[in-house]
Amino acid sequence: MEDAEVVIEYTDYDEEERTVESVTVVETDDDEYPCGWKYRLHYGTVDGETLVRYDNSHERQKGHEKHTSDGTDEIEFSTMENLLRRFHREVENLK
Repeated sequence: MEDAEVVIEYTDYDEEERTVESVTVVETDDDEYPCGWKYRLHYGTVDGETLVRYDNSHERQKGHEKHTSDGTDEIEFSTMENLLRRFHREVENLK
């Protein structure tokens, strides 16, 4: 049986900027997530455009990914804390 604990989960809308920030971070011992985390860090428009998103939806097959309107790149993952800092920095730069 896999253990999983939601560590962070929120969705914030900025009606003036017409953007949404949605973050889900789950600590898990699921074999599909060897890093110990299942996450989705998303910032985009309310119309559905992704400005920046980090996820490891298919970590065993694809690793850790960064999605932007330009496409998808594999990224190096060191710690969840570092990735959250990186995400929040990028969101601030996009605002």
